[in-house]
Amino acid sequence: MLKIKNLKVEVDDKVIIDGLDLEIPKNEIHVLMGPNGAGKSSICRTILKDPRYRITRGEITFNKEDIKDYTTNEVAKMGIFLLMQNPVDIPGVTNAEMLRTALVERGVKESIFEFNKRLTESCANLGIDKDFIHRNINEYMSGGERKKNELLQINVLKPSFIILDELDSGLDVDGLKSLSNGLLAYKEKMKASFLIITHHTNILEYLHPDKVYILNGGKIVATGNEKLAYSVEKIGYKGAFSISE
Repeated sequence: MLKIKNLKVEVDDKVIIDGLDLEIPKNEIHVLMGPNGAGKSSICRTILKDPRYRITRGEITFNKEDIKDYTTNEVAKMGIFLLMQNPVDIPGVTNAEMLRTALVERGVKESIFEFNKRLTESCANLGIDKDFIHRNINEYMSGGERKKNELLQINVLKPSFIILDELDSGLDVDGLKSLSNGLLAYKEKMKASFLIITHHTNILEYLHPDKVYILNGGKIVATGNEKLAYSVEKIGYKGAFSISE
């Protein structure tokens, strides 16, 4: 599904990713951990084509298609979705308006009745109040509500590759469990792949990864299974740098 090979990325002439190799097949969960400044969020921004992040070497392919020179909009249309740590407010634009526009951009043809039915069913399946449909995007929403809003967007837009950037930020135990269960149900239905970026193992109690990577200095320095993530909590990142399966 997603493959990154020998990637080098610069921001303002400063190298922030150098020699990154990563491959995530369909229907798998992979976790990326690392100390602050290791380049975790930079990978998100590079995949989603933030124009400040300049690729100077390497490849990024999605379903065997080169996306290195694509725009953010083109990447999103292909089925890549970023569930952000702090989703932004968009005053004056409702969820319904945004999702309707996004579906039209993807070539989805359906009546207003069919669209409203889709949204209502998605809210019911997720246990989300249908009032979310008509609320402005993330405006006056708590951290948990913002994450639920993102989950609603996922279920309507149906991406096949989802990046979870610090998903547990701003969520209590019940909120994290509820959101994780919603993501697992989506993965089971759509056979989607996840890239989880996190500092902690809280989310791994619910979303059990196929692979775990430790990032340092803009490249992967250790690879393992779920046990590697729990080792980090015990011995810290420096100790984990030498661990690999």
